Amino acid sequence: MLILFSVLRFLHIVAGILWAGGAIALSLFIAPTMGAIGDAGKQFAGHLMGKTKFTMYMTVTAATTVLAGSILYGIDSNWFQSNWMMTPTGTGFGIGSTAGLVAFVFGFMLGNVNQKLAVFGAQIQGKPTAEQMVTLQALVKRQTMAARGNLFFMFIAISMMATARLFG
Repeated sequence: MLILFSVLRFLHIVAGILWAGGAIALSLFIAPTMGAIGDAGKQFAGHLMGKTKFTMYMTVTAATTVLAGSILYGIDSNWFQSNWMMTPTGTGFGIGSTAGLVAFVFGFMLGNVNQKLAVFGAQIQGKPTAEQMVTLQALVKRQTMAARGNLFFMFIAISMMATARLFG
């Protein structure tokens, strides 16, 4: 059991670092830069989302984090049946895992919007028409909402996971 726990913890932590690092870098630095540099940003976004494995990377690291974390929480809580869940440590991990699941959902929403933006951006030649601009603004609004939600809940998950063992 110790080997299983150790492997799951390793996978959870490493995949979580890779997932969070990618999401944070994309949301705080890469996406704003793409938006600021105009046509070159559209080309970069199209390449990043359409021709690299970035989306797959984010999906695999997110899924690995959530799956390994869910199993770890299940083991610690005797599959959601022990009083451990009501201890300060259990509550901390519970809040962190819930926030991680919400970040996971926001991440999928963000990935879908990014894919749509990449496809739509590739269709625009030159200056967007008024109709294209309305669609583009709606997609960017959804992207911003999903990115903010993803980062907010990711930071809660990271904070709780990093400190939950210290609560009790």
